[in-house]
Amino acid sequence: MAKKVRKHTTTDAGIPVASDEHSLTIGPDGPILLHDHYLIEQMAQFNRERIPERQPHAKGSGAFGRFEVTADVSAYTMAALFQPGVKTDVLMRFSTVAGERGSPDTWRDPRGFSIKFYTTEGNYDLVGNNTPVFFIRDPMKFQHFIRSQKRRADSNLRDHDMQWDFWSLSPESAHQVAWLMGDRGIPKSWRNMNGYGSHTYMWVNGKGEKFWVKYHFRTDQGIEFLSQEEADRLAGADGDYHVRDLFEAIKRGDHPSWSLKMQVMPFADAETYRFNPFDLTKVWPHDDYPLIDVGKLTLDRNPTDNHSEIEQAAFEPNNLVPGIGLSPDKMLLGRVFAYADSHRARLGANYKQIPVNSPQSPVHSYSKDGAMRVQNVSDPVYAPNSKGGPAADGDKYPEAATWESHGDMVRAAYTLRKDDDDFGQAATLVREVMDDAARDRLVANVVGHLKDGVSQPVLDRTFEYWRSIDVAIGDRICRDFKAD
Repeated sequence: MAKKVRKHTTTDAGIPVASDEHSLTIGPDGPILLHDHYLIEQMAQFNRERIPERQPHAKGSGAFGRFEVTADVSAYTMAALFQPGVKTDVLMRFSTVAGERGSPDTWRDPRGFSIKFYTTEGNYDLVGNNTPVFFIRDPMKFQHFIRSQKRRADSNLRDHDMQWDFWSLSPESAHQVAWLMGDRGIPKSWRNMNGYGSHTYMWVNGKGEKFWVKYHFRTDQGIEFLSQEEADRLAGADGDYHVRDLFEAIKRGDHPSWSLKMQVMPFADAETYRFNPFDLTKVWPHDDYPLIDVGKLTLDRNPTDNHSEIEQAAFEPNNLVPGIGLSPDKMLLGRVFAYADSHRARLGANYKQIPVNSPQSPVHSYSKDGAMRVQNVSDPVYAPNSKGGPAADGDKYPEAATWESHGDMVRAAYTLRKDDDDFGQAATLVREVMDDAARDRLVANVVGHLKDGVSQPVLDRTFEYWRSIDVAIGDRICRDFKAD
């Protein structure tokens, strides 16, 4: 067998170096020389190798794989990646929401579930969670929500008092809080949880017909969860439990998969549906809009460099391809700006040129210059021009994913409809979806959470918050809290 030749160490410029161990000094015992450029390169790079962490979703990891369409949904969208039999390379990232990069994987928290599809028409990004709803419906409150889940300004400690203070003053949070405090608040692993696009999106077919859709990625491994006690133990024993589980499963060939199913609402239904279908705090009942099969997503390749392939991955809901568009969901519209702006601040203006964020399709843009730009620019660098530069083609790629809107400029919630209330769907989740054992665990989880430093005024308001979801559950939480 031929002996494997070991690669020679080089500088970042590819120049061979003389030693991996010793600095350049005046004699073995003398001072280090400033012109030891390799030592300087090593130290300077080390000082700069941590980029700012994400605001939410800082702790996480991911993997690569593929998405294959196994059904025919071409009647609903002309998007190339959703045509029958099409296979598309994907990158997925899982995460917690509130924790920092070093926080335990098993804290009670929603999980991020984001996907980058490297399509023939450019990158399509779907940013989601392991829950089909969210805590708020207006992006004005998003920054405040995240801060309430992070750390106090004075002690730099997380504080359940400010979490419940925010939730109990935001009744629209009830549905998501009921999810969070239930069994699915701590999944056993990322492989054992569903993923949801959560928002409502628009699909447009080849005839120009429009539909409203929701994405549901159902885990093929089955839903499993951790008890609060198990999660607490793992937080101390193995803070990277979920990161390790995914990496090792793929490494041993146990490739996790999810079946994509869609809810499709005819475009006209949204105007008269009994509650606002664009409200992110609500789900669409499956009896009204049943799930239809679309395809299967499988993860089969681990990253080889977590920093360049996962930490620098940038997911953004403004990455939309022909046949897919936005909706009047206020949170989605806010995220269209916020995510891309976050990446520019964290990674630099040319973050889409980082290989993991680069599309597999050609790029013909007029973006120019800036730090870390690596793709060549050639004249003309302006539009319109008569010099042969790229030109938009509105006939081939019309602005099809649109909707009509009218009214005064106001700062207000969605217009209320017959079944628009903040506690109804949370009540259904608690009373009809959970069984007695799950309700017992819900009560225990909430009581344990409230025991951790929640002040009396916030406690009183929180008990009423749960009574608004379900009187019996609220009374039990109050009684068990006071009994302990």
